[in-house]
Amino acid sequence: MGAPVRVSTQPTAQLKGDQEQSLPEYMPMPWTLKEIKAAIPAHLFVRDTPRAFLYLIRDLLMAAVVWKLGLQIDAAFMRPDIMSALTPSGAEVTRWLAWLAYWWVQGLIFTGIWVIGHECGHGAFSGHKWVNDIIGFTTHTFLWTPYFSWRISHHRHHSNHASMERDEVYVPKTRGDLGIPKESEAHHLDYDEYFGDTPIYTMYMLIRQQLLAFPAYLLFNVSGQKDYPKWTNHFDPNSILFTKEQRNVVIVSNLGMATMAYLVREACAQYGAASVAKLYGIPWLCVSHWFIMITYLHHTDPELPHYRKAEWNFQRGAAATVDRDFLGWWGRFFLHDVAHFHVIHHFFPKMPWYHGEEATQYLKKFIGDHYAYSDKPVFKALWHNYNECQFVEDEGDILFYRNRKGQAVRRPAQKLSPCPQETL
Repeated sequence: MGAPVRVSTQPTAQLKGDQEQSLPEYMPMPWTLKEIKAAIPAHLFVRDTPRAFLYLIRDLLMAAVVWKLGLQIDAAFMRPDIMSALTPSGAEVTRWLAWLAYWWVQGLIFTGIWVIGHECGHGAFSGHKWVNDIIGFTTHTFLWTPYFSWRISHHRHHSNHASMERDEVYVPKTRGDLGIPKESEAHHLDYDEYFGDTPIYTMYMLIRQQLLAFPAYLLFNVSGQKDYPKWTNHFDPNSILFTKEQRNVVIVSNLGMATMAYLVREACAQYGAASVAKLYGIPWLCVSHWFIMITYLHHTDPELPHYRKAEWNFQRGAAATVDRDFLGWWGRFFLHDVAHFHVIHHFFPKMPWYHGEEATQYLKKFIGDHYAYSDKPVFKALWHNYNECQFVEDEGDILFYRNRKGQAVRRPAQKLSPCPQETL
């Protein structure tokens, strides 16, 4: 027999306290936004409307070409000569492989078009508001996003990112939200009772998140600010998300979505629901998947802080996001670097995306270790962060996610630098 297992008689809180003291300390940024902006050349903030249109035209042409190819898939692999050369079974397998290729590429192209609409919402596409709104409304409506409604809540997210009290989305659950007792109140706390999910169940929850999280956020405020009323959504002009002055643009967004629903219904009647689903529906699901995956990994990581009360300011919240090497060149080309250079975007949302790479180098040089970057493969990162980012504590003004065992990877410094407060 092996050596006997030693059972610790120390209370859970004491063990946890010893572990916490060994964690690396985190000191929040001391700089003002003005100091950070001064470190970046002014020309990188200049918006070039013709250049932005070239990116949009490129994406629309690619989408049209790939759509045209998609129209040929079924007919091509049902031709007698193709079926004879590949055999009927081989032709059928190859036909579905062609559809998979179509969904992969068209899904990325559609996501790139959605990203351009997102840039319009920030005013980064053009210096002319009307240009931003026309392009943003058109592209987002085509991809089932209520442009003006989402633009309003997304602006509030940027203005309050990483604030536990005011952020709009990806607000962490707390220990109290999950009904987990405090370490100090439990002699022995078995976290498996709260997080004992199987890998299969975790995979199911991840797939559900990737496919449904964005519609669920728009319709039911899922993952949004928990202090909002129960029926908060992006389609009610009287929602807490909007002011009375914003009511009309919310209605315009709703009319756009209703028009899109009518067009899709007419397309299904004329061309068949199966064709619409294959050519448009599944690529749109890919957009929802990529968008949620990108934003989740931007804002959810064990090493990123969240703040309460006076420890939060805009620039600290902007730094609480991470750049990722998302899908390599596919992500850079098709997704307009939206994941590769997201940190600079949170600092300066109106900066054109095509200046993100150069501006990031200046930002990184100035803020040093406060710049977060990960080259971990994104699907591996998705699985890791989904398991490691479970909740934050009910107390404290600087918080880090804890995993399924109640463990964090960082802790706030005992002596914090003053938090500069600055109006935007």
